[in-house]
Amino acid sequence: MQYHFDGLHPGDPDLQPPADGVTAVSDRVDVLIVGCGPAGLTLAAQLSAFPDIVTRIVDRKPGPLKIGQADGVACRSIEMFAAFGFAERVVREAYWVNEVAFWRPDATGALHRADRIQDVEDDLSEMPHVILSQARIHDFYLDVMASSPRKLTPDYSLQLTGLSRTDDEAYPLCARFAGLNGADDTEIHARYVVGCDGARSAVRQALGYRLKGEAARQLWGVMDVLAVTDFPDIRLKCAIQSDGHGSLLIIPREGGALVRVYIELDALQGDERAADRGVTAALLEQKAREILAPYRFEVRDVAWCSAYEIGQRVCDSFDDRGSPLAGPDDAPRVFIAGDACHTHSPKAGQGMNVSMADAFNLGWKLASVLRGQARPALLKTYSDERRAKAQELIDFDRDLAALFSSRKTDPAFAARFQDYFQQHARYTAGVATRYDPSNIVMRDCQQDLARGFVVGMRFHSAPVIRLGDARPLQLGHILRADGRWRLIGFAPAGDRGTEDGAIARLCQALATDPDSPITQFTPPGADIDSVIDLRAVFQTGHRDMRVEALPPLLLPAKGRFGLTDYEKVFCPDPGSDLFDRRGIDRTSGALVLIRPDQFVAGVVALQDWRRIAGFLDGVLCPCPR
Repeated sequence: MQYHFDGLHPGDPDLQPPADGVTAVSDRVDVLIVGCGPAGLTLAAQLSAFPDIVTRIVDRKPGPLKIGQADGVACRSIEMFAAFGFAERVVREAYWVNEVAFWRPDATGALHRADRIQDVEDDLSEMPHVILSQARIHDFYLDVMASSPRKLTPDYSLQLTGLSRTDDEAYPLCARFAGLNGADDTEIHARYVVGCDGARSAVRQALGYRLKGEAARQLWGVMDVLAVTDFPDIRLKCAIQSDGHGSLLIIPREGGALVRVYIELDALQGDERAADRGVTAALLEQKAREILAPYRFEVRDVAWCSAYEIGQRVCDSFDDRGSPLAGPDDAPRVFIAGDACHTHSPKAGQGMNVSMADAFNLGWKLASVLRGQARPALLKTYSDERRAKAQELIDFDRDLAALFSSRKTDPAFAARFQDYFQQHARYTAGVATRYDPSNIVMRDCQQDLARGFVVGMRFHSAPVIRLGDARPLQLGHILRADGRWRLIGFAPAGDRGTEDGAIARLCQALATDPDSPITQFTPPGADIDSVIDLRAVFQTGHRDMRVEALPPLLLPAKGRFGLTDYEKVFCPDPGSDLFDRRGIDRTSGALVLIRPDQFVAGVVALQDWRRIAGFLDGVLCPCPR
C-alpha cells in the first residue's frame, strides 16, 4: 500500500484527504446511482476514488441494510474486494465453504450422506468461497466511500418518480425524487444515471424495458435461524433430497451458530404468487423437520425468513440505446445493473456476486470517459459484455433449479445432480466469465506465451516475491480499483533486468518511442504510471537480482517530491513458481495487458508492444503534447 508519495500521510492510510468541494451536496452530478444494493455500492465505491468525479447515490430505504438477503460470496468477488482493500475483513468474519455434502435416500428411503466433496478446486483462486451477510458487505463498501477523496455517503428515503432527457448539454438527464420518511422532494441533474434499484427498478421502467422470461412456478422458503439439531453436517454446505418431502439446501452462516436453510415448498398454481401462501417461519421449520427426518431440528430463534418463486428473467439491453431516453448520439447515458436487469434463483449464490460484477465492469468505463481518458464509445461495451454473461447465468440457474426441484430419487439421477454441481464449480466460484473479442478484448493474441492468463478472463493470480523489499504476495493484488490499465512483462530465462535484456529493451521503447502507449496516453506532468501501470516479473530469484541494474521505467520517480517507486518488479516464489503455474513461455516471456477490472485484454510477445499500442489507440484518447 502506497500513501506517502505526495508527502507524509500519518494516521489511517485508508482515510484519504478530501477533494475540493466535497462538503457541498450538488444537484448537478457526473453520475447518479439509484439504489444502495451491492451493485450500487460497488459502483459508488469505485467512482468515489476519483476526486474529479461528482457522484450521488440514493435509495428509497430509510437507511443501510441491517440483516437478511444475499449471503454467498464467490472467490472472484473476494478477488475484487482485494482491489477495494477490504478482502481481509470479509474472510476474517465469514464462514468458509470448504466442503459440500450430498444427502439423499438410500434403497430403503432412509436419508444418508451419499458423498462429501471439496467445494473449490485447488488453485482455482487464492481466495476462499465464503458466506457473509450482504449487510456486512454493504458496510465495507460504505467505509470505502466515506474514506475516499469524495467522502461519499448515500442519500436515503428518496423514491425515484421520474427520469427524463433535457436540453442541457452538460447534464442531459433529470431525475425527480419524492421524499419519504420526512425527507424533502428533490431534483438531480446528471451526465449519467445508473439504475441499481432491484427487480422493480424505476430506472428500468423509465427506459421502457421489462424483464423477460418465465417463472418455474416452484415455491421455496428461506430462513436464517439459530437451531438445535443432531443432523451431523449442519456446519457444512449440504444439498439434501428427501424421499417424498422435497429438497433442502443448508448454508452455514458466519459466527459459528447461524444457519440458512432453503426449503422446497409445493408448486404455485394458476395466478398464485409467493405472497399468497402466507409462508411463516413455523411452516418452514415443520417442512425442514420432514425433510431431515429422522434427525431433530428445533429452531430457537429466527433472524430472517422469506418465500420466493423461482424465475429467470433478463432485459434485452442494459443501457438506453433504443429507449425513449436515448440521446441524439450513439453513446449511452442511462444504464441498469444487478437485479434491475436480471433475476434468478438464489440456489447457486450468484445474485449478489453477478450484480457486483456488473458494476465493476461499468465503473472503470464511466470513470475513463468522464476523466477524458477514453472515448464515449467505450460505454457501449458494458451492455454488450454483461448482458451476455447474464444470459449465461439464466441458463445455468434454470438447469440447477430444475435439478433441485426434481422429484426423482433414483441413484442415476442423484449422481447426475452431483456431477452437475461439481462440473459447474468454476461458474459458481465466479471465475468462468470470459468476454468475447471486442474493442477491449484483443483478437488473435499469442495465447501460447501465457496459457494461464486467458484472454477475456480475469487475471489468475499466483504467488510472487516483490524484489524491492522481498515481500511475498499475490501478484493479482497489485490490481487495485483505481481505473488504471496494467501492462506486465514476464521476462525470458536469463534476463535480470540489465540493459542487454528483453525487459530493458521493452522499457526503453515504452519510455521514449512516440508510438508507445505510455508516451501517447499519459497526460503531461502526471505520474508515468497514472494511466498504464507497467510491472515486470523475472524468472531469477530475488536474491540474485540487482535493483540498481533495473531500467528507469521500473524505478519511476513519482509524486510531488519525485520519490522512487520500488514496487514494480517481482520474482518467483520459491515454493510456487508463477511461470510453471500459469504456463508462461520461459524462453520467450510474454507481455500481458490487463483491463482496470482485472480482466486480461491481451497477450503478445515482449517485442510486439506496438500491437498493444494499436489496440489501446481504439479505446483511449491520446494526450496533447
